[in-house]
Amino acid sequence: MQATATPSSRAIEVDAGRINAAHDEVTSGEIAIGVVIGRTSEFFDFFVYAIASVLVFPTLIFPFVDRLTGTLYSFGLFALAFVARPLGSVLFLAIDRAYGRGTKLTIALFLLGGATVSIGFLPGYATVGVWAAILLGLFRVAQGVALGGAWDGLSSLLALNVPEHRRGWYAMIPQLGAPLGLMVAAGLFAYFTATLSAVDFLDWGWRYPFFVAFAINVVALFARLRIVSTKAYQDLFESKALQPAPVLQTVRGQGRTIVIGAFAPLASFAMFHMVTVFPLSWVFLYTKASPERFLVIELLGAAIGVAAIVASGYLADRIGRRYLLGVSAAAIAVFSGFAPQLLAAGEAGEIVFMVLGFALLGLSFGQSSGTVASNFSGEARYTGAALTSDLAWLVGAGFAPLVALFLSSQFGLIASGAYLLSGALATLVALGLNRELASKA
Repeated sequence: MQATATPSSRAIEVDAGRINAAHDEVTSGEIAIGVVIGRTSEFFDFFVYAIASVLVFPTLIFPFVDRLTGTLYSFGLFALAFVARPLGSVLFLAIDRAYGRGTKLTIALFLLGGATVSIGFLPGYATVGVWAAILLGLFRVAQGVALGGAWDGLSSLLALNVPEHRRGWYAMIPQLGAPLGLMVAAGLFAYFTATLSAVDFLDWGWRYPFFVAFAINVVALFARLRIVSTKAYQDLFESKALQPAPVLQTVRGQGRTIVIGAFAPLASFAMFHMVTVFPLSWVFLYTKASPERFLVIELLGAAIGVAAIVASGYLADRIGRRYLLGVSAAAIAVFSGFAPQLLAAGEAGEIVFMVLGFALLGLSFGQSSGTVASNFSGEARYTGAALTSDLAWLVGAGFAPLVALFLSSQFGLIASGAYLLSGALATLVALGLNRELASKA
């Protein structure tokens, strides 16, 4: 297969194109697999850092403060990636327009993997002093920039290549990467915390999941390059259905849609951290439970989340995405009023919290990708969806662990539900304003 002069067929994609030529055209099912692999790798990186923010960094990086303050500091650095992510989108959209999708993805995923591996080699405060925190912050910013560049439009490609009556089903496929990534990350940390002494774990055991992340990113890179070199992807690119438009032009023309699209999934995005990162920090700080026990509970919850995400696709195609998101947001609002207190009710309460939380998360989060791109058409779809996703994660999730833990430490667990309630109310308001989602598609 001969490379052409178009930006989307640079030399970096030629090998992937040859594979496609030898194995016929890539199907929707193969696109779906590529999407799941890509999202799983991103969320695995995300959860590896999140878990270390609770179990490792307060002791390794912030030993000069108490455990709670150290965890709050860690969550402050955790939020840096979400602040940097829109900057990454702007930077890499320019690279996309100039050098092609393959070049963009390669740089972004190697930056993501490199930053993650670098955290695995991070020295502690005892070795380099305050530079440990500075380096961790810089690596976290690099992760955020890379995540902004990792947007590939594959979710939009998938949505454009499926029957109209199956859009809900295919919209949930990218979201499977979140619970799958959590299961792998939690499983690795559970294994190391259970088999190593506390000294060995804090010395070297926690580093291995960060090394694994780089290997997973390499696999994800090739899976995604195989998709972006397909004829279907190239045709959509050429027709501007997946063309990276200038950011300022997109914001000027689609600003209202971007804001509404960012607020529509806030209930699920806030819920996302309330059942993954925050409860681990609360249990680790305020109970005597071993971390591996709660990580196993998170594994169970993530499995339920997978089932709920799959169910969201089935339900969305039958009752409508807007209705499902509205009902889920209302249920999350109810959940926020009583469920956080379950974390103080022992192991049984923790299990009930995680099971209910992941069930609601799956139903709402499973269709959140549909809210990101459903209102964009033509030239604005690719860039608009990327910017909307960045804004939604920043507002709905970036500061969630920090806010929830701070409120809970000051006013009790019930206070953390206020943050979750605000996300649910924002979703209900956004859905009311979003006319496009009124259709069942």
